[in-house]
Amino acid sequence: MKAVGQHITTCIVAGIVAILPVGGLILTVAYLESLVSSSGLSKLAFYFPGMGLILAVLSIYLVGLTVSTFVGKWVWATCDSMLNKLPALGKLYLSLKQILGYGEGDDAIFHDTVLITSQDKAGEELGLITNSITMSDGATKYVVFVPGSPNPTAGRLIITEPDHVRKIPATTNDALRMLVALGKGELPVNEIEQS
Repeated sequence: MKAVGQHITTCIVAGIVAILPVGGLILTVAYLESLVSSSGLSKLAFYFPGMGLILAVLSIYLVGLTVSTFVGKWVWATCDSMLNKLPALGKLYLSLKQILGYGEGDDAIFHDTVLITSQDKAGEELGLITNSITMSDGATKYVVFVPGSPNPTAGRLIITEPDHVRKIPATTNDALRMLVALGKGELPVNEIEQS
């Protein structure tokens, strides 16, 4: 009887795991469509179901197209600069930008992307250097955040010797994107340099 109960539980959990992404997608699409259609769009004579989603995707595409051109990059840089200067909201905007891997300069949260020796010494993990500290004996150590995958907001903070990390010529944004995508994608590790 215990085996039957365990079999049923296993099948139910497997079914939920299989249906959850599809169900989540369907619910999200339905919610977005109802949100857009309730905004007055459905009162138009040429409205059809799904028009709101098509307009949303088209808008996102046009924004992407705009910011990828020379003039669009200039407009985006100007807007970015103005948002950074807003009182209170500017700090929030800057923090979100840095967490998403778009921060740069000395004030950035993450300075370098590295490969760090794993705890079991069987491989390497992707890490982000957050700080460099000098110990009382004069030795330098790195503070490395090793984010989790697929949720890079959770992870471990490691203080390690510079010879335990290898810097790679990848941006923080590239590294975070790779983590969220569970390793799908490419990192420029051809030119790995020893620290």
